[in-house]
Amino acid sequence: MAKKRQNTKVRRAQPAVVVEGGEVPVVGAREPCPCGSGRRYKACHGRDAAHAVQQLVQRPFEGLPGECDWVALRELVPAATAELTLTSGLPEGVTSLTLATVLPMAWPALHRDNGVVLLGLQNDATSGDVSRDLADTLGRALTAEPGTPVASARPAPDGPRLQDLVDLQAPFVPVVHTGFEFWLEDAESASGEVAASLERANAAAIPTVRLSAVEAAYWCRTPEKNHLRWVTPHPEEQLLDALARLHAAGASGLGEGTRLVGSFRAHGLVVPVWDLPTSMEAEEVEKPAAAFAERLGEALAVDAPLSTEERRARSGLANRQITLS
Repeated sequence: MAKKRQNTKVRRAQPAVVVEGGEVPVVGAREPCPCGSGRRYKACHGRDAAHAVQQLVQRPFEGLPGECDWVALRELVPAATAELTLTSGLPEGVTSLTLATVLPMAWPALHRDNGVVLLGLQNDATSGDVSRDLADTLGRALTAEPGTPVASARPAPDGPRLQDLVDLQAPFVPVVHTGFEFWLEDAESASGEVAASLERANAAAIPTVRLSAVEAAYWCRTPEKNHLRWVTPHPEEQLLDALARLHAAGASGLGEGTRLVGSFRAHGLVVPVWDLPTSMEAEEVEKPAAAFAERLGEALAVDAPLSTEERRARSGLANRQITLS
């Protein structure tokens, strides 16, 4: 159930510590502090940097329409886009705004010549709040010169978040792509190094399909087996109890040859993961997933204490959790 990251991502950008006269870059803990104090970084400005990155927003996408899909596109889906609507409307000269899982060269954003603005979702955050980072990048992308990419930067602590900019009444509809042709305005005409770069990116992408029967559930194919990864909105403890009840009752699978193998934890939400046979295509998971959603709803409504067998099942599920963010 391991997540396959794309090779287009850049090294995590580290926040700099603001001091009088400028910023102190982040360096190794045992290296001399760049401020010139003569002390090791960890004993000097590294303390402030460590404190800064600890101020994490656990659910950065909470309140946005389609929170579960935001998490999926951030952590699980290689190639996908979604149109965004701003409460203030698009500024003059901007023709459309599209969220993309990843952009070429791992650019945080891109303002095309034709006025199209693309915002990359999978770039690493420079602060503890992914939503604030993305809002800062978006603001700079909307005012950037057409035809230019937007570099990463640390947002102001009191800067806007996505929840302040995005129309919370507009639907969030992800479109999953088989490749990264959406990078280019005319991908069919690509040649030379551009075509080669696109081919390499496409080869690294895991085939992924978003199910239509349930929300935020994504089928994917890997060489060994297929998987279903389902981002859920339920509180973690309540969800684990419900999954344990179903697992102990032999009702946690999605059909013959399938198995609930554990879960991811990402941006404050839990993502149950199933192993599927390599022969099980996305369309074959639709009905079993819808039936499981009904069973899960019933299990979530039960508040009785877990039985011994259910507690054992819960312990096993909790031990098979992997935190992505």
